[in-house]
Amino acid sequence: MGFPFPPGTDEDTPFFVISVAAQLSGLHAQTLRSYDRMGLVSPGRTSGGGRRYSMRDIVLLREVQRLSQEEGVNLAGIKRIIDLEHQVDALRQRVTELTQELANALAAADSAAAAVHASYRRDLVPIRQETALVVWKPKPRK
Repeated sequence: MGFPFPPGTDEDTPFFVISVAAQLSGLHAQTLRSYDRMGLVSPGRTSGGGRRYSMRDIVLLREVQRLSQEEGVNLAGIKRIIDLEHQVDALRQRVTELTQELANALAAADSAAAAVHASYRRDLVPIRQETALVVWKPKPRK
């Protein structure tokens, strides 16, 4: 984003007051209040209840404006898009977590199998177990 964050902060740190957020997003402060009430953007709050916007909020506000102005999506549609994007992000994170858990479980299984194999006595040789039927006919006596 190119924004120099103060030490100890990042794009999710809410520190822009509503007037600055409005200027950065190109929207009116009243529009930001409306979007907050609709749940399109949820800025942080101070102990006194004042809104504080993060850089991520500013980017989201710009996207809301773009979808509305350029794509003609109504606010209900934009809310649905945002909700679905949040679900996709959560699912991606869960897939990453599950992939890591699976990798850990496979590594543990491989390690356990290696430990079992290492404990085999070397004088024992595993053989395949097969079932065979042998029919024996004695040769006739002369």
